[in-house]
Amino acid sequence: MSFTSNYVTCAGREIHFTEWGGEHSRTVVAWHGLARTGRDMDDLALALSDRYRVICPDTIGRGFSQWSPDPANEYQLAFYARVAAELFDQLGVERAHWIGTSMGGAIGTVCASGLFEPRMKQRIQSLVLNDNAPRLAAAAVDRIRNYAGNPPSFATMAELEAFFRQVYKPYGWLSDAQWRRLAETSARRLPDGRLTPHYDPAMVRQFIDHPNDYDLWAHYDELRLPVLLLRGAESDLVLPDAAAEMMVRGPGALGLARVVEVPGCGHAPALNVPDQLQLVRAFIEQHEATAAVPAHA
Repeated sequence: MSFTSNYVTCAGREIHFTEWGGEHSRTVVAWHGLARTGRDMDDLALALSDRYRVICPDTIGRGFSQWSPDPANEYQLAFYARVAAELFDQLGVERAHWIGTSMGGAIGTVCASGLFEPRMKQRIQSLVLNDNAPRLAAAAVDRIRNYAGNPPSFATMAELEAFFRQVYKPYGWLSDAQWRRLAETSARRLPDGRLTPHYDPAMVRQFIDHPNDYDLWAHYDELRLPVLLLRGAESDLVLPDAAAEMMVRGPGALGLARVVEVPGCGHAPALNVPDQLQLVRAFIEQHEATAAVPAHA
């Protein structure tokens, strides 16, 4: 694997990202899920880096990005969109395909709608939503909030890896090496030396301080670009009725949306096996030269 590790200041906070295929001008932004880091996108980034520059950020409060000193106001989609807009500015990204897992898909949606950051509306060329929809199942949101808000700690890496293998079993198949990498890139030491997941537990304040943050139909209805929803066939977060509604609203009503169910996965497909990687690559390449549909369409 070949990538660089980088830090920039966006919205006043230090943001970490990895960059793959930096020699290319065509750009893909791959954004991770709620309690994860940008390293989840390693396999995807490697697969695309032969033709694309791939940027994989750590969201504020995750991985090596700075933790927020103002959790109530900064752990929310509007602030994440501001970070994304400034990241595009700093990296000179004029246009990019966006691939987002779970929360990363929500950030891509609000960026592409332009309702929070108008300058981002024309910058997103296509949008892959990896098990994310404008309406999420409340029971699954509660499940995620409960485990993410109370991260356990472990004496050994083997114990932490075993925990991740259980919690993220819905990701589908991962090799032993991929599970080990996931554990090692998701771990931080506590003052007592124990290992815990690499994020700020306060990031779950988003669900308390902004309880409707993931109700995104107003943003989805504004989209005028190609959208691919990869729905884990066993997902408890994106239910079939939400996926069906996406096909008759916003870009779906314009014939720009597509839903593909990914077998053997729940929430969310790991984007690490050939079938999944080919789906994403084919979608991006299909829309490489596609401009956004004019706003009046």
